[in-house]
Amino acid sequence: MNKTKRKIFETSLKLFSEKGYDATSIEEITAIVGVAKGTLYYHFNSKEEIFNFLVDEGIKLLINSIEIKTSKCDNTLDKLKAISLIQLKAIKKYEELLTIVLSQTWGIETTHVFCREKVIEYISVIQNIVEEGIKKGDFRKCNSELLASEIFSLTCSTLIYKRKMGICQIDIDKLYCEYEKNLFNNINIE
Repeated sequence: MNKTKRKIFETSLKLFSEKGYDATSIEEITAIVGVAKGTLYYHFNSKEEIFNFLVDEGIKLLINSIEIKTSKCDNTLDKLKAISLIQLKAIKKYEELLTIVLSQTWGIETTHVFCREKVIEYISVIQNIVEEGIKKGDFRKCNSELLASEIFSLTCSTLIYKRKMGICQIDIDKLYCEYEKNLFNNINIE
């Protein structure tokens, strides 16, 4: 990604996160980036295309992280634990992106539908691991789709918790231990 496109990307990410998609204009993005509209349109056809690019790249990044981390795990429970840790680290590193995705998941506008589809794509990756664990006998029989959604919801609830408590930096290790104790001990067969 060239320097101008990256600056458009980063500025849009910040504005969409702070103000919301609807309240952010192309004019505002170009003013902050310091480029003409034509330059922006050279890289992206529309504000929606910028948004879709941000969300798509972010979800791909999370899924790629899951694939890399879980490939090194010995069992499916460790894979789910790795996913929860990835999500906590993502909150710390990509809070703006996650804020955008979560804020745009509900509704009927095209950006809402796009975000919802991407979240469902992400949850299905987790669901496949849950189903693998059930098949192997690592987990109790359960609704794999619901459990995968609950694991994803750790991201949502952690962001809400972080903002409610006014925490600038979350203690990933402490939260991970809480999640491990509260969630993963309940699904394990042993």
